[in-house]
Amino acid sequence: MDPFGHPDLQRLGRSMRNQLDETLDAEQHAARAAARRRTTIRDRLLESEDRAEHVVVSTSDGHLYHGVVDAVGIDHIVVRDGDIDRYVAIAHIVAMEAR
Repeated sequence: MDPFGHPDLQRLGRSMRNQLDETLDAEQHAARAAARRRTTIRDRLLESEDRAEHVVVSTSDGHLYHGVVDAVGIDHIVVRDGDIDRYVAIAHIVAMEAR
């Protein structure tokens, strides 16, 4: 008889695999949450630029800017909406939605 084929070992192995999967999922979730806490709006804008995401940027004066993040500078972004480039100061951004 194969000692590794024992039913108790099979159940124990499944249980250990399930625990390991749950632990890995929890660690990955914690790592993603920690990364989001350390991410600045500029970091998120850089990701949007890399992905060519369509964004809606809300500024402190109440304006909404729609388009694709074409460039991210030290203190500003360029949002391209068709043929129009809009330069927006990062300091004035109060919210951003990426689609």
